Amino acid sequence: MSDFKQITAALYRVFHEEGQRIVFWNDPDREFLDALPSIAIDGVTPVRLDEVGALEVKIRLERKEPEGKFLLYSPAEEPDFEDDWLLDIRLYSRSFRADRASILLQELGLVNQHLRTHIADRRKFFDAKDRFQKLKGLVTPDDTGADIDRKMIAVVAKADQPELFNILRTIFHAWSEAGADVDLDEPPAAWASIEKFDLDVAFWQMIRAAFGYFDENPSLKKLLFALFVTDYAYQLNGDIPQAVRGFVLPRVGASNVVVCLAQWRDSNSKGASYDRLSAVAAAILKIEDHLPDIEIDQLAGVMTFLAVEKRIASSLRERVQTTADAINADDIRAVAVRRQVGHWASLDGPQSPEAPRKALHDVYDALVAAADFYALRNIHKAGFDCPSAMAMYRAYEAELYRFDQLYRHFCEAADSAEAQGWNIVKPLRADIEARYANWYLTSLSLAWGKFLEPKDGLLAKWKIDEVPNQYRFYDRHVRTWVEEAENRRAFVIISDAFRYEAAQELTSELNGKYRFGAVLSSQLGVLPSYTALGMASLLPHKSLTYKGADVLVDGSASAAGDRDGILQRVGGMACRYDELMAKKKEEGREFVRDKKVVYIYHDAVDAIGDDSKTEGHTFEAVRKAINELTALVGYIVNSLNGHHILVTADHGFLFTETARPETDKSKLTVKPDDAVLTKKRYLLAPKLPDVDVAWHGKTSATAKVDGEMEFWIPKGTNLFHFMGGARFVHGGAMPQEIVVPVVTVKHVRGKSAQETKTKPVTVQVLGTNHRITSAYCRFQLIQMEAVSERLKQATLRVAVYEGNEAVTDVQTVKFDSLSGNLDERKKWVNLVLKDRDYNKKTPYRLVLKDAETGIEQQSVEVVIDRAFTDDF
Repeated sequence: MSDFKQITAALYRVFHEEGQRIVFWNDPDREFLDALPSIAIDGVTPVRLDEVGALEVKIRLERKEPEGKFLLYSPAEEPDFEDDWLLDIRLYSRSFRADRASILLQELGLVNQHLRTHIADRRKFFDAKDRFQKLKGLVTPDDTGADIDRKMIAVVAKADQPELFNILRTIFHAWSEAGADVDLDEPPAAWASIEKFDLDVAFWQMIRAAFGYFDENPSLKKLLFALFVTDYAYQLNGDIPQAVRGFVLPRVGASNVVVCLAQWRDSNSKGASYDRLSAVAAAILKIEDHLPDIEIDQLAGVMTFLAVEKRIASSLRERVQTTADAINADDIRAVAVRRQVGHWASLDGPQSPEAPRKALHDVYDALVAAADFYALRNIHKAGFDCPSAMAMYRAYEAELYRFDQLYRHFCEAADSAEAQGWNIVKPLRADIEARYANWYLTSLSLAWGKFLEPKDGLLAKWKIDEVPNQYRFYDRHVRTWVEEAENRRAFVIISDAFRYEAAQELTSELNGKYRFGAVLSSQLGVLPSYTALGMASLLPHKSLTYKGADVLVDGSASAAGDRDGILQRVGGMACRYDELMAKKKEEGREFVRDKKVVYIYHDAVDAIGDDSKTEGHTFEAVRKAINELTALVGYIVNSLNGHHILVTADHGFLFTETARPETDKSKLTVKPDDAVLTKKRYLLAPKLPDVDVAWHGKTSATAKVDGEMEFWIPKGTNLFHFMGGARFVHGGAMPQEIVVPVVTVKHVRGKSAQETKTKPVTVQVLGTNHRITSAYCRFQLIQMEAVSERLKQATLRVAVYEGNEAVTDVQTVKFDSLSGNLDERKKWVNLVLKDRDYNKKTPYRLVLKDAETGIEQQSVEVVIDRAFTDDF
């Protein structure tokens, strides 16, 4: 069992350092009887009292060898005083204990000798050396019996730390690791070990002290239910359903339950078992059956069950639907954002069937987009009545494009959620689709159409005051730049069908990057708004002409393979996006060396949208385009030393998620015999008559093309019947098709570069002299600046700490307000204090940490004075 060297050393100290002459060693358990001969101390004579009479020993010690040193060993307890023939010697001598418990007590460094019995009662635990060594690394000299039990349980359960909450989630986590199916009636293996070493009674005592849980026949299953239901009840703003009320623990332990479960949910290593076990418990407790009677506002703070998250998301969707005509989008956003940083919808945690975080996050994104769409519609319920084409054009540039953007955001998020099997927002889709396609597009086309319709209208001249035409792009944006000074180079990125609303998002993305400065403007696209004509108009040219269906640039073909030759005339070149991005830094620099103008052709949107087999993925393609263009601009700036970059498009597009109804198709069914091109949204022919069902124009006016090529465009958003239906179309004159973006990106250098640095908004704690007097505490935080392109939203994790230990639950809060009003940027954070002893003189801190990096952003001193409430 024990290291006899330690016993010998201890006896040596007693005899030679303490100066004892006679030492009594009683060993009632006879643990060292056989080992006594191997224990030798210089100058000390061992005597077995069970083999030599008391009188003989007395004579030897006091008469024959009065100066000798003796170790008097007895394999029995000390006799009673009246029966002890050696009592007089014992009274002036020293007693020595070397039972197993005493040795363990000494080896563990424990100072409380009363723990001998406590240690002895747990002798099974010490049968394995590795368990003893692990425990030795955890104990401190002043530990009590309860401390020792807790640390023993931590060793047996293989917990990271000997702290009750850590131990508990480790035991529960072992349940979920036992197999594919969790059987709550079959305790995990760790529990069997706890019972084996007689530590289960101590465990239940700790559980009762911490949580108030008591049961005549306690079990991990019933404890798990009690913890989940108590957490649910504590966070619920209302009465807990009667069916589960019996599981609610006393209020005195509830705060510990809340903190314990919050830490479990927050655990990187054990959080997955929370998801799994909460799902099992929710099913058994039938939590979902009780939720329809509870209002969303009552559930707003509950994170206990996935079923609650589903109920909140569904209720929020119902709120969006039922209040659409008078919606408060900020209220919808507040609920959505709070849930998106919570346990079930946060993108930081792992994705699993029990916690479909990405899908739920997408659901909330879709609901926010829908709410913003409805709010914008409510502003424009009367339609889009503008006094002039310029006013209408500028209105689209400034605000109306957001209908298209929000529709895309809604569809993108809803598509993603549904692809993951979550159809919560599906009931909303038909209404959003109807309002977008039937109200917005129709209203916009009617308002815009009145400027196209007259004989002397916009189609006849195709000019809008202060709006440049697309066919002047090169002269306006490229030539002036490269010719203004020596050694200048311009990079022009042309993304096929990259429309204005997506360019606005790209601009915001670029302005969020260090040393980038991006400005969005637009140009009036050519008509018809299709690829061949749009691409040709963007090239350097003096004239454009048609040769059949081909568009010639200064007499040369302008198809994809011909554009490099055209650009060589101005010292330039043409290449493809993937061709350039495949090159390493030095290869890229060599590739563009000595070129004044570099045209880069990118095709993500049109490649998907213009194919009936893939057009349903148009919005995915737009997202891909934004990401790829962001990366391309970064490559040009950082690897190619590009200082002047232009991102534009040949045309935009119209897209609806549902197919066009028959009423959206033009009644024009007969094509002219000399038609050059016949598409869904346009028809080209050398000469065309006026027709009632289409707008008639000349490319000489709309694109400055030489010759007599003319076109028909279906009015509004209609399609030509003879081409069949489609969801992705372009070629017409709707703002989505002809408000062509131009994003001008500059590489900012020198002192000005410092101004492009991005940082999160600053958040501060309001108030001073913060004092916590109860388990429930509130703090008000304020976002000091409004979110902008350079000031990013901040997501913080907030808790009260003692040193590095959180003594409250940890709340995640997002600060993303765009408001210029300070009062609108304030948020309350509610924390629950762990129920334990606190000293009001101990320094505690309210700490705000960056949720992603864990870096501390701010902290303030907090006094915890729980005794304050007891004085009244």
